[in-house]
Amino acid sequence: MDPGYRSYAAQTGHYFDRPHAGLPVAAVSGRAAWRGDGLADEAWSRAFGSGELAEIENGLAVAEASGKPLSSWKREDVPWPGLAALLESGRRELIDGRGFLLLRGIPVERWGRERNERFFWSLGLHLGTPGAQNPQGDLLGHVEDTGDDAHDPQVRLYRTSAEIAYHCDAADAVGLMCLNRGERGGASRIASSVTVWNELFRARRDLAERLFEPVSLDLRNEERPGMRGWIEIVPCRHDAGKLRTFYHSDYFRSVSRHGADAGFGEFERELFDAYDAIARTDGVFLDMELQPGDVQLISNHTIIHARTGYEDSPEARRHLLRLWLSL
Repeated sequence: MDPGYRSYAAQTGHYFDRPHAGLPVAAVSGRAAWRGDGLADEAWSRAFGSGELAEIENGLAVAEASGKPLSSWKREDVPWPGLAALLESGRRELIDGRGFLLLRGIPVERWGRERNERFFWSLGLHLGTPGAQNPQGDLLGHVEDTGDDAHDPQVRLYRTSAEIAYHCDAADAVGLMCLNRGERGGASRIASSVTVWNELFRARRDLAERLFEPVSLDLRNEERPGMRGWIEIVPCRHDAGKLRTFYHSDYFRSVSRHGADAGFGEFERELFDAYDAIARTDGVFLDMELQPGDVQLISNHTIIHARTGYEDSPEARRHLLRLWLSL
């Protein structure tokens, strides 16, 4: 039986297959070039209605009755005809619009863990093709504090409560579904990578143009035997008026642990410091305080995302589902 998802290698290859016609000669315009202080909540969030939730549940019941394992479900296994226009609009928003949206109102407490996972996976099927999130083939990530040491350079920070710096994931889009909030903190912070690049271009064109050349990315011990500990990635590609960016502040910086051969020097440090400073500027970024039942979807081509640190308590432990998608 064919799987209903892409392998990690196939998804990563698809994501980085970005067209490039040449460097921009001016700031890049379009709906993806937004600022946080210029957006109203109603422009990017929408709650499911009772009728839509009933259709979601009916479609899930049909798929569940098929007896197929979740990883083999296809779009047609989960019939949501009444949601087709909404989901296609959301898909176009991720590809050609501002690059993010927030869907609200999923009854996560009533549904329970298994049905929440089935819904989120099915949403991915209707938007695109879900994919593995690491070489081990994990398909649905659970973002929660497992007690791992955030100071260990090999630890994936989503498994801790620490702040996470701006980055992109190696898939066209990433989704987060909030199952439970922590005691405090943990805001999802996003910024337009188009806006950040534009501001960098206006201030330091030499730094902005460096992003169209290969940059070393630390593999954090996920390399295969015989490989060196980093690979080279070109962060920015530009074609037909669209700027697509892959950025990973922590992994671009930690490559310095591999020594001079990895190509991290003072110019690269200056570049990442300047890029991060723009993205952290008040008015540029947008913070979302995800509530249980919220689903955030963002483009990894036009959005960089981060997370503020958080604290759990015995009564409130932060828990999100994560989904990677090819569009």
